[in-house]
This record gives sequence, structure tokens and C-alpha cells, in this order.
Amino acid sequence: MLQIMEGSHAVAEAVKLCRPDVIAAYPITPQTHIVERLADMVADGELDSEYICVESEFSALSACLGASAAGSRVYSATSSQGLLLMAEVCFNVAGMRQPVVMSIANRAVGAPLSIWNDQQDSISLRDAGWFQWYAEDAQEISDFHFLAYKVAEDNNVLLPGFICFDGFILSHTYEPVDIPDQESVSAFLPPYHPVIQLDATDPMTMGMYATPDYYMEFRYEIDKAMTQSAIALRKAGSEFKEHFGRDYGELIEEYRLSDADFAFVALGSVCGTIKDAVDEMRKDGKKVGLLKIRSYRPFPAEEIKKALSGIPLVAIIEKNLSIGSRMKGAVGLEVKDAINDSGVCVYSYIIGLGGRDIRKLHIRGVYEEAMKGNGDTFYGLREELL
Repeated sequence: MLQIMEGSHAVAEAVKLCRPDVIAAYPITPQTHIVERLADMVADGELDSEYICVESEFSALSACLGASAAGSRVYSATSSQGLLLMAEVCFNVAGMRQPVVMSIANRAVGAPLSIWNDQQDSISLRDAGWFQWYAEDAQEISDFHFLAYKVAEDNNVLLPGFICFDGFILSHTYEPVDIPDQESVSAFLPPYHPVIQLDATDPMTMGMYATPDYYMEFRYEIDKAMTQSAIALRKAGSEFKEHFGRDYGELIEEYRLSDADFAFVALGSVCGTIKDAVDEMRKDGKKVGLLKIRSYRPFPAEEIKKALSGIPLVAIIEKNLSIGSRMKGAVGLEVKDAINDSGVCVYSYIIGLGGRDIRKLHIRGVYEEAMKGNGDTFYGLREELL
């Protein structure tokens, strides 16, 4: 049913339909509305889940890890410093192959303190072993949660996942969202049946000490499972289309790329702005297009290489900063590596950090800078402050 709702509430409604057994989260701006709504659902009897009140984000994910190891479907949500406080546990969750799903309302990381949006928090944990998907709008936020449990709980994957969406820009904005009914979701996402779980009658150890003779193989298996998650997402995305009519069978989305000689590449909500800018620039005779990356982990290198084949100039719109790197942004480094073609020029532009607006005029500005050969830099710096 189509409803107008806040992005955070769309997340809560989707999570309710996924039927988690345990929810543990600590409120942090701009994620708070999600867990507030879920707490109300549990208190009002709308959602049959155990809601664990904790004293920190570290405790929240630790509780989720324990509950998942005991065989429960679990959920959490966080942002920014909260995610970084969870960092140690994030590695443990992936290493123990627990299919935890967590919403990340992306927010800048201090210092200086900022409650506004960029993608530094989740990008900083790109190597933790969680798949990372980035939503453009509230509909994708909602749909990605159904897909995330489907993929995470696949026996060939068994990895946790981040559903990332831009804080305030999406979390606090009201949009129309098609919320499916419980029967339809249950047909797509059956109850969770763990392969292995803690059992007092049959004790075992999880996450135990590994000597150098064994540790490397564990990390290899996580990497192999991440590759499998791409296969599982394509399968689940196509199945999702059969159930709900929306197609997520690809890890990327191409917008007006077929005849483009210039491509923007981006993650998240800024893709909507770029699409509008592309439409306007097309009217001016500029053959531009957009490559939207839905899945940052696993990184769809082959799909990106194919989509950008023959396009001589590429501009990455980065809402993160890889300090000290040549290209400045983490996404640009990986796109450059994926293309691996000296005939394609790839520039990275750091823009919109700490919630600074990214408007269509800025997208045009990036295009103009790229056409001049000025790239791998910050865009929109206030020179008077430097």
C-alpha cells in the first residue's frame, strides 16, 4: 500500500515486516526515529520482538551478536560515532558469520562534531566484512531491508549487511513508499533457520582463538562469501521483482549512459539530484549520464567496467574522504581500479562533506572542472576560510 511517510518510519515498517526476534540499538541522531518507532511497535504489541535497552552502541551490537549466535533473526541501527564505537564488534559479527542486518543513517564523523550527512562512517568500515548497499530514496531504503535478510541468511553467504542511506536527507524526509503486506513479505522472506547455533545441550565455541596456522583461511572464507553475496543479491533482486514489481537484480543502475561521452558516478541520495542535472544538461546538448552504485560491498567491478566502457571521461561524486590518497575518495580509487584502462580519465571530487548542499549547479560545476582537466580534488571549498 502506498503511504506518505518519513524515511526512518519506512525503515521501521520494513523491519517490522521482516519479523526480527531481537532488536538492540542505541539512539543517535539522525537514526533515532527508527528505533523510537520500533520501540513503540514492540510496546504496543504490533511487533513480537525482544527489544533490548542498552547503554551504548558497543553493547547494542554485542547483544545482536549473541542473539544471532543463539539462532535469532536480529536488527540494529546506528550512525557516525555510534558505528565507530561498534567497529570491534562489526569485525566479530562478520568473522563469526552472523547474518545481522543494520541500518546506517549516514552522518559525518567528528571532529569537529557534525550531525549532518556524508558517507564517511560506513565507508570507513568497508573492510569489516559487511555487505554495504546505498539507497537513493525511501522506497529503496524500505526494499533493501527485505533483500538484506534474504541475502545475509543465504547459506552460501552468512554475512552481515549495512543498509546505508543519507541522514536527514532521507531519514527525515517524507516521501511516498509502497509498503507491502505481511503475507507478501513472508512469502518472499521465510523464517530464519540457522545452520549452526549455540545450544546448551550441545556446547560449542564461536569466534575462538585462531593461531597463525588457521586465521588466514577464515579471512579467505569471508572474502569468498562476500563474492557469493553478489550472486545472492542478483537472484534475490530478480525474485523481488516477481513479488513486488521493483527490480534490484543488478548491483548498479545506469541512467542515460548508452550514448554518453561523460559519466558521473555516485552512491545514495545525490543520485536523484544528478539525474535531474543530467536531464537539464542533455537539453543543452551535453551527452552526460549517471552510473549509480547500489552495492559498494561487494564492489561490482566487472559491471562498472562494462557500463563505463567507451566513455572517455568519468567524474566520481564522493561524500567521503580517503585522507592522503591520490584520488582523495575511496569510491574513485575502486572505480579507477575496476576500469583499469589508460584510455579512460577518472576524476574524484570530494563534495558535500558534513551535510553541505549538493545542488544541480554543483553537478554542472564538477562537469566543467572535469572538462578543464581539474580533478582528484575538493569541490566547493570556501576559500575565505582557508
